[in-house]
Amino acid sequence: MTRHLLHDTDLSPAEQAAILEAATGPLPQALAGKAVALIFEKPSTRTRVSFEVGVRQLGGQPVVLDATTMQLGRGETLEDTAGVLSRYVDAIVLRTGAHERLERIAAAASIPVVNALSDLSHPCQALADLLTLRRHGRTLAGFTLTYLGDGNNMAHSLLLAGATAGLHVRVATPAEFACDPQVVAAAEKVAAGTGGSVREFTDPVAASEGAGALYTDVWVSMGQEAEAAERHRPFLPYALDEEKIAVADPKALVMHCLPAHRGEEISAAAVDGPHSVVFDQAENRLHAQKAVLAWLVQQP
Repeated sequence: MTRHLLHDTDLSPAEQAAILEAATGPLPQALAGKAVALIFEKPSTRTRVSFEVGVRQLGGQPVVLDATTMQLGRGETLEDTAGVLSRYVDAIVLRTGAHERLERIAAAASIPVVNALSDLSHPCQALADLLTLRRHGRTLAGFTLTYLGDGNNMAHSLLLAGATAGLHVRVATPAEFACDPQVVAAAEKVAAGTGGSVREFTDPVAASEGAGALYTDVWVSMGQEAEAAERHRPFLPYALDEEKIAVADPKALVMHCLPAHRGEEISAAAVDGPHSVVFDQAENRLHAQKAVLAWLVQQP
């Protein structure tokens, strides 16, 4: 059976731990003689560069595709695209909007499919974030991470991947921008088996108290630009700033998946200050994704 990484819960706790461990050291040339299609339906910097470089470092050939210049842009079905690519390449990486598109590609493909971002989740970023915590000497089981801001795809992946690793994940959002209740319920179920926990807050300061890491993301995601003005006001109290850092653990890490808007969801002092590990997170996309690809193509 072909394995995919479409959602954080596609990995068991043991599988997640194995990928994170592999990402900390040198990886074999797992993609030697293989090719990987990298399809982008949304703009990208970190995702495109880290996957393209990662495939090459694993000995493979990245085939970077802009969806607008593919036959997808002229009406070819996702299923036909998946069937054709399965004859040419050894894995598909897709950065898209609706998560359903990933599910349709995976259902029709005979090769692994990786979610490089969807409106539901961002599992590769969450793995890079867990790897960042490890590389900064944090033990994942029992660690407290607080996410501040929009209950978006990044919040979903932190809940699910964090619960899988045994973290205590706190998410503070305005009530009208809370996480998907189904995702929260799924994370709670996972946490019950790993010793982690999931808590939702509307008070960002209370959520930040004693946290070992403070995390945020943009308030206006791709495709929401028309809503920017009305979205900003509810999020102002949730900015990751000096007030939140002051109540967190004295050694708390400041995290952001980037791109950051200094002075909006995060203060310049926070993103550029001594607590910040945002560029480590960006680097760790490369290492985590290489480990994911190596693991997927080696599955029986």
